[in-house]
Amino acid sequence: MTLEKLAATIAARKGADPESSWTAKLLAKGPEKCAEKFGEEAVEAIIEAVKGDRARLTAEAADVIYHLLVMLAARDVTLGDVVAELERREGTSGIAEKAGR
Repeated sequence: MTLEKLAATIAARKGADPESSWTAKLLAKGPEKCAEKFGEEAVEAIIEAVKGDRARLTAEAADVIYHLLVMLAARDVTLGDVVAELERREGTSGIAEKAGR
């Protein structure tokens, strides 16, 4: 699966030289900077969704997913952790799940 490969690549870059990898550079700046970058990308995706430009939204959504995975890696949360949480919620109404928090 592409997301699993991307998550594995990001995890492998955690100890890489920040001069050789954009991912390593982001991770070296710390979790707060990774979260900030994720937020910036999310806002860009929102803007494209409002504009209705399908191609630009697709590109921004890919950026959002990449930066989400980087942010998670910065806090040692794996894609597997997120998938497990989604599986735990499967079959539960969103309204019931939110009420249970």
